[in-house]
Amino acid sequence: MDATVLERITTKPDVCNGKPTVRGMRITVETILQYLSAGDSVESILEAYPFLEKEDIQACIAFALKNLSSHKNDIQLAS
Repeated sequence: MDATVLERITTKPDVCNGKPTVRGMRITVETILQYLSAGDSVESILEAYPFLEKEDIQACIAFALKNLSSHKNDIQLAS
């Protein structure tokens, strides 16, 4: 994973209650991931948020992956 992609994700206490955001803007990584998990395409997200770039969405995914791999997963999946 290219470390520079993660530089697009910022955390500031005074922006979105300190949640990770895209380039310091008021759009959280969580919001982007919610859209993706609901089946929205990258293109539809970019249309809804024209100030975002494709690399921002890739950074959100990379951020989630990095955090998932560094934390114990306590989620119970159905068998």
